[in-house]
Amino acid sequence: MDDPKKKIMVLMRKAPHGSNYPYGGLEAILMMGAYEQDVSVVFLDDGVFVIKKGQDTSEIAVKEFSVTFRALGDYDVEKLYIEKESMESRGLTLDDLVITPEVLEASEIAKLISAQDTILPF
Repeated sequence: MDDPKKKIMVLMRKAPHGSNYPYGGLEAILMMGAYEQDVSVVFLDDGVFVIKKGQDTSEIAVKEFSVTFRALGDYDVEKLYIEKESMESRGLTLDDLVITPEVLEASEIAKLISAQDTILPF
């Protein structure tokens, strides 16, 4: 008898540059997707900038990786959410993003989080 897949949620909370957390989160998401895990991703706080279009990292000499999030569908990672309040308070709209996550209120995200088996914050 097969065990049902555990529900895993990755919280992308950190700005894309200045730490290894966001890139590490992306790598974790891709690995879980490759192993067909039931993974969802939430972009909140400064993590909304991780998927912002047009990032110029030439001045800080790091690789710009936001476009890699477009590959998530190839790994069957399709449960993508962004917190409305975080997005709006940082002056972003869906048109500013490299992917189109589902926009949810903080209270809706809290419900999703409570339904997960594992939470991985990045």
